Amino acid sequence: MLVALTTILVLGCKVGPNYRRPIIHPPDVFRGTGVDTPPADATSLADLKWFEVFKDERLQELIQTALRQNYDLRDAVLRVDAARANLGITRADQFPSIDVSADITTLRRSTNGGFLLPFGFESKRTFGSVFLNLLSFEVDAWGRLRRATEAVRADLLLAEENRKTVVTTLVSDVAAAYFNLLELDMELEIARRTLATREDSLRLIDVRQRGGVATLLDLRQAEQLVYTAGATIPDVERLIEQNENQIQLLLGLSPGAVVRGLRLTEQPQLPSVPPGLPSSLLERRPDIRAAEQNLVAANALIGVAKAAYFPQITLTGFLGSETSQLSDLFTGPARAWQFVPQVIQPIFEGGRIRSNVKLTEAGREIALVQYERTIETAFREVSDALVQHRRVTEIRTQQELLVAALQDRSRLAYMRYRGGVDTLLNALDADRDLFAAELDLARTRRDELQAVVQLYKALGGGWQQ
Repeated sequence: MLVALTTILVLGCKVGPNYRRPIIHPPDVFRGTGVDTPPADATSLADLKWFEVFKDERLQELIQTALRQNYDLRDAVLRVDAARANLGITRADQFPSIDVSADITTLRRSTNGGFLLPFGFESKRTFGSVFLNLLSFEVDAWGRLRRATEAVRADLLLAEENRKTVVTTLVSDVAAAYFNLLELDMELEIARRTLATREDSLRLIDVRQRGGVATLLDLRQAEQLVYTAGATIPDVERLIEQNENQIQLLLGLSPGAVVRGLRLTEQPQLPSVPPGLPSSLLERRPDIRAAEQNLVAANALIGVAKAAYFPQITLTGFLGSETSQLSDLFTGPARAWQFVPQVIQPIFEGGRIRSNVKLTEAGREIALVQYERTIETAFREVSDALVQHRRVTEIRTQQELLVAALQDRSRLAYMRYRGGVDTLLNALDADRDLFAAELDLARTRRDELQAVVQLYKALGGGWQQ
C-alpha cells in the first residue's frame, strides 16, 4: 500500500480526460472572395495593426482615447486582473499552509483567602510555547487540485481573450461611427447646397409668375422642393449630434462635439482586403480562442468531479516547543510535535458523485457546441463582410455614374425651362432625383468604408498592440 501510494505521488496521477482540441474542417476559401482556390499568399488584412488600416489622424486619436478610457474595455481589463487573482488563490491549495504561533502566559495565584500552595510552588509562574503548524494539507494524489487549477487557468486565458475581443469591437465601432459621422456631414452639405439652389430657382419662378410666364402651380411646386430640403437639414443635424454623443460614449467622455479630420471623399485609400486562409481564423479571432478556453475549463472540471471517487488524503500537525520555564523553551526536553495523516474514502453519497460527473460531462459537451458554433459564426461573418465589400464597391461605381447623369439632366432641364421649350415639371423631377441620388452616393461611400471595417473585425484584426 505504501509503495502504491508513493508511486501515485511521484507520477502525479491526474484523473479525468486530458484536453485535445476538437478536429475542425474549415473551408479551403472564404465564400465571397470570388475565387475557388486558396490564395498563394496567406497574408490577411487582419495581420495589419489598426493604425495601419485607418490612417485618418483624427480617427487614430479617437481610437487611442477609446483604448484608454472606454468603460467596457476597462471592465474587461479588471476582469482579467480578477481572474489572475483567482488563479493564485486556487493554485495555492496545491501547497502546504504553514503558520507559526507563539504564546507567553504569566499566572499569579492568590495567597489570600486560604489558598495554600504546595511546597516549592511559586505563586507567580510564566510559561510559553512556539509551534510551526501544518494546516490540513491535502495530498493531491489524484490531481483534483491540479485539475481545478487547470480550469481556473483556462478561465484566466478566457478573460484575456474576451479583453482582446472588446478591443477588436471597440476599434471597429469607433471607426464605423466616425465614418457614419462623416457621411452625415456630407448629407448636410448636400442638403444645404440643394436648398440654396432651390431657393434660387424659387426666386426665378416667383419673378416669372409675377410676369405671367409661370403659373401659380409652378410656384407651389418650387416651394415644395425648398421646404423639403429645409426640413432635411435639421433632421440630419439631429443625427449628427446623436452620432457625436455615441462616439463620446465609446471614448468614455460626456456628450459633446467631435472634431473631424478628413472629409468622407478625402479618406485615404484603405488597404486591399485579402482575407487569408480560413484555417488561420481559428488562431486569430479572440472570440474563437475564448470559446476554446471555455472548453478547456469544462474539460478540466470533469477531472475535479471524478477525483471525488477516490480517497482524500490530508496531513495536519505541528512542531515546536512548550515549557513552564521560558529559559528552557528551546531545549531538547521542551520539544513537542504531532503528525496526523487522515484518509477519507466516500462510501455512500446517494449518487451525488456520479451525478456531478455527468453534470461536468454535459458542461463540456455544451462548451464544445458553443465552440463549434462560434467558429461557424466567424466563417459566416467573414463571408458576409466579403460579399458586402465586393457588392457595395460595384454599387458605388454605378451610383457615381447615375449622379453624373442626373447632374447633367438637371442642368439641361432647367436650361430648357428658362428657354421656354420645356415645362417646369421635368426640371423639378430632375432636381428631386439628383438630390436623392447624391444622398445615396454619400451613403454608399460610407458603406464601402464600413464594409472594410466589418471585414477587418470579422477577420480578427484590431486587438494587436
